[in-house]
Amino acid sequence: MRRVVLILCALLLPGGTARAQTVDGGLKIGYINSSAIVAESSAALAAQEQFQREMVPLESELQALETEIGELMNRYQAQQVTLSPDVRRNRQDQIVQKQQQYQTRMGEIEAEAARRQQELVAPIMERINGIIQEIRREGSYTFIFDVSAGGLIAADEALDLTEEVIQRLAQGG
Repeated sequence: MRRVVLILCALLLPGGTARAQTVDGGLKIGYINSSAIVAESSAALAAQEQFQREMVPLESELQALETEIGELMNRYQAQQVTLSPDVRRNRQDQIVQKQQQYQTRMGEIEAEAARRQQELVAPIMERINGIIQEIRREGSYTFIFDVSAGGLIAADEALDLTEEVIQRLAQGG
């Protein structure tokens, strides 16, 4: 794959100033920076703000569990010397159980956060992908690469279609 990208890049480098380059009489290539597109999208920013608001109670829940574990540990350490072996073992079990409860809940919250973020981002990404497909069809592009995905090593900046996608996205395209 890297060799293909390098060959494609080598084919692009000798070119001029066109937004895209036609190679071998039919291969037209462009690229975008999806990170820049998402950063410029008001819908993506709104989704991120909504996601952060929704995560506040879950983060508070985890913080409360951390505080409870810390209090149990502090109380145990302060009283450890005066406790009987059975009570000491019981307190240690309580602490371990709370830590396991914390880990389980943290995993559940992380899964819920990932699911919710996907729900919020999916319509935005569908819209962006639709715009990219429009540009590909209208411009007769064979390939449009995403520089932020790491597959593109070097390219002529004249081939960058990012601004066109951002403009269409802003226009409600």
